[in-house]
Amino acid sequence: MDAMFVYVTARDKAEALSIGRTLVSERLVACVNVLDGLRSVYWWDGAVQEEDEACFVAKTRRELVDKVVKRVKELHSYDVPCVVALPVADGNPDFLDWIAAETGPQR
Repeated sequence: MDAMFVYVTARDKAEALSIGRTLVSERLVACVNVLDGLRSVYWWDGAVQEEDEACFVAKTRRELVDKVVKRVKELHSYDVPCVVALPVADGNPDFLDWIAAETGPQR
């Protein structure tokens, strides 16, 4: 099993929690950690923008990343949400096994 962390920014904590709950309940991810209080600076519509945001990190399997990206895009308020997947190189084998078990078929 190739574990992945999926990093997503959101409009606010409520949106991050809503998307996260859906991903977990649909077993696309095993866990979501929501971080509130980000200040983001970025280019959009030809100008530098600055906004408060939240983000979350979701834990999943490599084979589910495309489904996670698709689902986030369906649920997200942004036209172009940040959804990027990062491979987990190593870690606690018990935790990595847990990710695999919780993102598998429903029991």
